[in-house]
Amino acid sequence: MLTVNTDTDSVFKALKAGAKGYLLKRTAPQKLLPAIEEALNGGSPMTGEIARRVVEFFQQHYEADEQELDLSRREWEVLELLAQGYSDKEIATRLHVGYDTVRTHCTHIFEKLQVRSRAGAVAKFLTSGDRRHLLPK
Repeated sequence: MLTVNTDTDSVFKALKAGAKGYLLKRTAPQKLLPAIEEALNGGSPMTGEIARRVVEFFQQHYEADEQELDLSRREWEVLELLAQGYSDKEIATRLHVGYDTVRTHCTHIFEKLQVRSRAGAVAKFLTSGDRRHLLPK
């Protein structure tokens, strides 16, 4: 979805209708093609502002999941970077691994957290009682 609408209702209606991502029209032109490629590769590109809205929604509407999240150290690192709004390509660069490796970690994270998207993983991460995202570097 490429739109000017930033209200939460518009975001969730679009996602519910099948949008794979949600970008605002003010997104820099040089970021649009990578976002489309990310969506084609199974990702869910979102403008940072929209990702924040999705996370805030989950934080406000769901109780924190108190069970410990059973992720490997590398999966925690990937999840923390997802929560900070980095794309899969940016995560690969920061962690000095391949793009496909990041996608594999994301797949494992989604399976372990029983979610279907980046936004769901980030929401579960932020609302969990487990705070390993504060791991020392």
